[in-house]
Amino acid sequence: MSKLRIGILGCGNISATHADAIKSATGATLGAVCDIDPAKASKLAEAEGVSAFDDFSEFVEEVDIVNICLPSGMHSDYAIRCARLGKHVLSEKPVDITLKNGIAMVEACEESGVKLGCISQHRFANDMRRAKEAATSGELGKLVEGDAYIKWYRSQAYYDSAGWRGTWEMDGGGCLMNQGVHYVDMIQWIMGGVKSVQARTRTAMHRISVEDQAMAIVEYHNGALGVIQGSTATYPGISERVEIHGTQGSIVIEGDRAKIWSIKDIEEHEAFGAMIAIGREQNLPDDPSSQWHTQHRAQVQDFVDAVVEDRQPFLTGREALEPLKVILAIYESAKRGGSSVELAELTP
Repeated sequence: MSKLRIGILGCGNISATHADAIKSATGATLGAVCDIDPAKASKLAEAEGVSAFDDFSEFVEEVDIVNICLPSGMHSDYAIRCARLGKHVLSEKPVDITLKNGIAMVEACEESGVKLGCISQHRFANDMRRAKEAATSGELGKLVEGDAYIKWYRSQAYYDSAGWRGTWEMDGGGCLMNQGVHYVDMIQWIMGGVKSVQARTRTAMHRISVEDQAMAIVEYHNGALGVIQGSTATYPGISERVEIHGTQGSIVIEGDRAKIWSIKDIEEHEAFGAMIAIGREQNLPDDPSSQWHTQHRAQVQDFVDAVVEDRQPFLTGREALEPLKVILAIYESAKRGGSSVELAELTP
């Protein structure tokens, strides 16, 4: 059987990571790259030994799967065009920046019978998967709290480096929609989905129209509460972290590695339990799945296998709508001065 040809659409900073993942995939090959800027397309094509295009209609004829690495506000438009041409789509995060466009993208792929996936590579980290299993199996007891902290730093030069960065029109938001979406996805996935949010956002230090600080109180469908914090204004930047707490134990994952994994296995008689410092390793083995390139390779391989086996990818486009809904609800709550917003209220 011939290898599936994957083409990269959009040759910006992340494209080299995707090219590496595609080249590592069994059953696939990097077929071509495309960018409206011929210089960007040529640079990546020369590095990877493939053809470069600056015309989408010519490029798309050369591939079976389109790996969309365009600015977020362009994802839906090109995904729909690909679907109508019978091409499978693997999009960078977020799936799109509006619920209307995200749903249109998902429905177009479903109607055309092509696969749609969205990059959320942290789902392929072993400790994340183990945490999901522990949360859903009852190992942690009743879930009571789930928190995500994404306190990163971006300079003004970062936002100035591309006209679409830090804009509502193309980036769809700031520290949550761009940087925070990964760990928003992790916590909502592990905790079983978000019911409502109460939030505040602000632009603390950058000359941008979107937020560089966001804080939300979250209520999950299972009744648990939690906090989501996102920032690109916390110098010098701190490793992203999720915390999952239940009546029988807690898990803390930092940088995709479990730092705390404590499950109650005996009846407690003391008034106070033992305290564990965050950052203390729990004698867990080295985990290569926590590495950036390894996760991308795993997700691309899963998507290729899904096409070959005619099954759904591990993360479908429809599932990728969920973290988008959480972020949009946070933005809506902030607009309302922090009042509660139910995700079910959101309309396309």
